[in-house]
Amino acid sequence: MVTERPAHDRARVRSVAEADRVPGTAAVDPGPAAAPDLLAVVRAYVSLTKPRIIELLLVTTVPTMMVAAGGLPSLGLVAVVLVGGTLAAGAANALNCFIDRDIDQLMRRTKRRPLPNHVVSPRHALIFGLVLAVGSVALMAVFTNWLATGLTLAAIAYYDLVYTLWLKRTTPQNTFWGGICGAAPVLIGWAAVTGGLAPVAWALFAVVFFWQLPHFYALAIRYKVDYARAGIPMLPVVASERRVGVEIVLFSWLTVGSSVLVWLLGMSLIYAVPAIVVGVVFLLEAHRLQRRSGRGLPVQPMRLFHWSTTYLTVLFVAVALDALI
Repeated sequence: MVTERPAHDRARVRSVAEADRVPGTAAVDPGPAAAPDLLAVVRAYVSLTKPRIIELLLVTTVPTMMVAAGGLPSLGLVAVVLVGGTLAAGAANALNCFIDRDIDQLMRRTKRRPLPNHVVSPRHALIFGLVLAVGSVALMAVFTNWLATGLTLAAIAYYDLVYTLWLKRTTPQNTFWGGICGAAPVLIGWAAVTGGLAPVAWALFAVVFFWQLPHFYALAIRYKVDYARAGIPMLPVVASERRVGVEIVLFSWLTVGSSVLVWLLGMSLIYAVPAIVVGVVFLLEAHRLQRRSGRGLPVQPMRLFHWSTTYLTVLFVAVALDALI
């Protein structure tokens, strides 16, 4: 595991950021904003939890629980896991915003977040994140089992202490290692139902884990100047588009391959047919981006980014239908 960026990576980050700088200008601290009203503050705290990311996590959790239960699990258990998972993801994201407040103010994509925009103070964001974390772990401990609770706590700690504080800022492999916590809800959902982990759970984990690489590499291509400005060594910042395109194709194949493994481990054609159809389209989009990067053409990364979201959603809807029928 890399703990310090090589000199040429640091130089690449600086060069990408400097290429976007307008001559004669300098970064300007926006300064404190006017006192926000109550509704704006509430929205700011909700924003700290990054709700759109939470939605995607929950899309994978419920279908996994259905497979683990062989149908519909207890609605009470589903509610506990959904609330606990929402609190856990919200905690991890709020603490991420607290830790990353220095770099968020440097990036155009993130400078309007509550902390750089001075709507929420760092101290209050930290307290908010810790309260959510304690609440999520306590809820899981009372109503589920030790494995689901331990995985919940480990996911929060790994995301904030290992990924955000360390890996994100030091290695181009940050997306790979960060994928562990992104795929954790699958294991948590399965463990909450069964108290253990089965091969199908690990196969579904692999789908989400590998899927994150093409998904977030595409986003990082789109915002690579932003990441460079903040000194974040995302792979698209420190490597050529050709190299990134190759990795996108590799991890797209691993994603689809893992989805086939899910089928081989006991799913029916109800799952297999849509999984194969959307998998083929996903691979075509990945190869399209790779070909365009190899030819020096605009790669249109957000096309793959948005399709990858559709892919994962359709795949896990198929997982749920297979468990029900």
